[in-house]
Amino acid sequence: TPPADELGTIVEVAVANGSFETLVAALQATGLDEVLSDTTAVFTVFAPTDDAFALLGEETINNLLADTDTLSNILLYHVLTDQAVDSETAISLAGSMVEMANGDSVTITVADGNLFINESQVILADVAASNGVIHVISAVLSPPM
Repeated sequence: TPPADELGTIVEVAVANGSFETLVAALQATGLDEVLSDTTAVFTVFAPTDDAFALLGEETINNLLADTDTLSNILLYHVLTDQAVDSETAISLAGSMVEMANGDSVTITVADGNLFINESQVILADVAASNGVIHVISAVLSPPM
């Protein structure tokens, strides 16, 4: 693993990966790409893949891209601020609720050795970035209404 200062920011890592085009477009639509590019801050991001966003359906995605307030709330529900939580720490929090950047909480569970955030499975953990860590998840998290 290269040193943190040689890694890109969370946004740069997501762009370079190529599996997060919808997430990156959503971040850009809301201006949150600039927030998550802040090298003086630290974040943990639970990042849905393009396949995870596709489960919402194209119409839902387009509606969200047009409603940036709702979209921002959803995106912030995928972010922990001021901390880089690795998978080992997340697993130690199993059974607890954690407050996300939008003020709502997620439930962390472990089932059959797999880490879940609400109903979404972490499919790739501990992707390092210069300003935090990304955990790839299988579905978009929906904040409580």
